[in-house]
Amino acid sequence: MLTLSKKNLMNKSLSTITINIGKSGINENMFEEIKRQLKANEVVKLRFAKGLVNEKESYINDILNSTKSKLVDFRGNVAVIYKKTSL
Repeated sequence: MLTLSKKNLMNKSLSTITINIGKSGINENMFEEIKRQLKANEVVKLRFAKGLVNEKESYINDILNSTKSKLVDFRGNVAVIYKKTSL
């Protein structure tokens, strides 16, 4: 369950870091960077290369499971994920 409204999360995502995921896909270093950015910012945008049409959803599911985050929005080649940070 998300604590902030989707609109607030999308507004917050406008000023957050975007992580580009290229043709080589995702690896352990990519997972660690996403976790680090989620811890720092709570919201991260993931931009997928256009050549990853078939793999996008699989990659998103792997990222969500690995980081224990939630998918806020997924449009075209961009996904926005959220993870509440504990204080």
